[in-house]
Parts: sequence; structure tokens; C-alpha cells
Amino acid sequence: MKALCLRIVNHSLFEKVIVGLILLNGVILGMETSAHLVQQYGQLFELLSGIILLVFIIEAAMKITAVAPKLKLYFGSGWNLFDFSVVLLSLVPSTGEFAMIARLARLLRVMRLISTIPELRLIVSTLVRSLPGMMHVIMLMAVIFYIYAVAGFHLFHEHDPELWGTLGISLLTLFRVVTLEDWTDVMYTAMEMHPLSWIFFVSFVVMGTFVIINLFIAVVINNLEEAKQESLAELQKPTSKDELLKELKQTQDALQRLQVRMENASS
Repeated sequence: MKALCLRIVNHSLFEKVIVGLILLNGVILGMETSAHLVQQYGQLFELLSGIILLVFIIEAAMKITAVAPKLKLYFGSGWNLFDFSVVLLSLVPSTGEFAMIARLARLLRVMRLISTIPELRLIVSTLVRSLPGMMHVIMLMAVIFYIYAVAGFHLFHEHDPELWGTLGISLLTLFRVVTLEDWTDVMYTAMEMHPLSWIFFVSFVVMGTFVIINLFIAVVINNLEEAKQESLAELQKPTSKDELLKELKQTQDALQRLQVRMENASS
């Protein structure tokens, strides 16, 4: 049974079926937002959702069976823990006080697409690895925001109190500017009082948008390369003792055949 489960869960077709069911579950969740479709096909949606949940339960059971009794091989993976948690939450009754939890659990099934596709897992792992480096970039950005917010308050709060009236409002205005959402309107309003205000806004956009974003990208790309190297290392299985002995035996046999050919050629 263990060997059969291992062959099934490692088969490429099994993985494709799971991905297809996750996508189907996502489509069903989207269709359930239509009252008209729910009225006509609500029972069908419930039936399909139940079948998909049953398949997910069987999948988890087969993966656990495939590594039994070494359950650490399954529960030691964060992605497996996530999948297992989604399955457990999906078993919450969809009625009563737990109805909202059940709906959210069904929505989490779509997130399983990340844990199923290796490329998506690599991206998420890269983002998680990038968090420590991003914190330093965020600290730098916070310092820049604070300096410009205080400067903007003193420069523009009398002329445009709606956008620069307090430090908090100034920070929100700068966030609007850094997203490039109608930031020129904010600049032109400030330039009515201070014609050289464009220096303030252009310098902030250059530092806040281009420099900081490029720093974020640099951190992510750096960690992406490290994550790729780790993924390749995990895929490369270490050579066992039996495999080494087998290769050594093959090499010895090849050397013996070569020696015989050389003796025959010399004679």
C-alpha cells in the first residue's frame, strides 16, 4: 500500500488532476457570487465542492501513507502543513456560527495552487526570504517619508491644509505622490504658492519611486537566485552507497575489457 501511494502521488498525472480540481474549485467559487447561477445550479456547486474536498482528503491521506511511519517527512514541510490545514478547515460545518469560517476555508483551497505548482512555490519562498532585506529598504523609505512629510507640512500647510494640514495627512499625501496617482495635481497646487515646489516633488518621486523600487527589485532578484540554487540542490539526490559500488563495478569491468583488448592487440 505504501509503495502504491508513493507511485501515485509522485506521478505527473496525479499532480495535473489536483491542479485541475483546484482551478475548478476557483471557478465554482466565482460562479457562486452570482445569485442567478446559485439559484439554478446551487446543488450542483455543492456536489462538486464536496467531491473536490473528498479528493483533497484522499490526497492528504495518500501522501501521509506514502511516508509512514516517518510522518516528519510530510509534516516537516511548510507547504504540506498548509495543504493539511486547508483540508481540516474545509471540514468545518458550513452552517451556524462557523459558516463564515467554512466559506473562507473554501476560498483557501484556491491558495493551494501555490503549493502545488513548483514555480509558484519558488516565488513565494523568494518573497519570504526577501523580507529581512526588505525591512532595511522600508526603514530607509520611512526616513525619507518622514523628512519630506515634515518639510511638506512647513512649506504647504497654510496654502493647502487639506493635503498638508498635519503630519499624518502629509504622510498620506506623500504616499499618493509615490504611487504616481495624480501627483502632478498636488504639485501644481503647491506651485501656486511656491513656484520652485517642483524640486520638492520631483526629487521625492525620483527617490521614493525609482530608487526605492529598484532596491526592492534588487533584493528580490538576489534572493530569487539563492532560492533557485537551493531548489536545485534539493532536486539532486545524494548518491547512495549501492549506487557508488555499482558504478565502481562497471568501471572495473570496463577497465578489464580495455586491458584484454590491449593484450590482444599487442599479441
